[in-house]
Amino acid sequence: MDAKALETEAQSAIAGAASPDELEEARVRYLGRKSELAQALRGVRDREAGMTLNALRAALEGAVEARRAELERAELERTLTEDVVDVTLPGDALPLGHLHPITQTRREIEDAFLGLGYEVRDDREVETVEFNFDKLAFDPWHPARSHRATFFFDDNRLLRTETSPSQIFALQEHEPPVYMVSIGRVYRRDDIDATHYPIFHQFEGLAVDRNITLADLKGTLLHFMRTIFGPDRRVRFRTHYFPFTEPSMEPDVSCGICGGAGCRTCRHSGWLEMGGSGMVDPRVFENVGLDPEEWSGFAFGCGIERVAQLKFDFPDIRALWEGDLRVLTQF
Repeated sequence: MDAKALETEAQSAIAGAASPDELEEARVRYLGRKSELAQALRGVRDREAGMTLNALRAALEGAVEARRAELERAELERTLTEDVVDVTLPGDALPLGHLHPITQTRREIEDAFLGLGYEVRDDREVETVEFNFDKLAFDPWHPARSHRATFFFDDNRLLRTETSPSQIFALQEHEPPVYMVSIGRVYRRDDIDATHYPIFHQFEGLAVDRNITLADLKGTLLHFMRTIFGPDRRVRFRTHYFPFTEPSMEPDVSCGICGGAGCRTCRHSGWLEMGGSGMVDPRVFENVGLDPEEWSGFAFGCGIERVAQLKFDFPDIRALWEGDLRVLTQF
């Protein structure tokens, strides 16, 4: 092998490499395992030839590294010259979150009742049978007392099934008049479907004063519903039974999904139930030491998810709990 001729050829190829890829091709051709130089080094038989070939290899490796540095420097200079960046321009905006539809709805509900002069309460979620059932005049046979309907820790403690215990706390803390709304999470052993979930948020109101009538309750609920849903949604009231109110009624709002024509969400009735309401049962007053002949009042309770579903026209309440940002960021 003519070492001088090989060095001249290799140095010329390395110096002429115009890109990192071309330089890599030259390195493999002249320094790779199958190159002429590598084959010659394997066949060395004397010390002088070995020294000459090793010196050639070192010279070529140095040339490759020097050319690689030149190419990198040239690319950096090209980038700085051609790829101009205006550092004074604002950067890409970071995505900002917003309130969950349930939180938005809760705050609107609070504002609506604060505007009426109501106190807003959020009490404990682990409750006792006494405050969750007994003082609210739930009969011993009521199905809500069953372990099939309620999450019990033991015979006395449970996850509250409604925020109604807050009404008992309010009545025990100070004498009427009382105007309050309790808001928070509640728990029931409900099957998950388009309108039910075992964990949900509820708001319950209580007004106790002298000479309160069912007309006051109806007017309060109509004001609230028009504040939340607007004047175009229809509202109706149906008689019903609840343990701690008598007489009782259920308010319904027309389904915004189908416009009242009937669909899967409203079970083809055209209406969605808001919750329950009625005049406070005298037994509840007696349980907290108030004279039902002197005081009267009304109570109501609704699910915040149900209000959000009606307000934003969610066809399925489960979308509020699944956390899919593709859905939630629309509201």
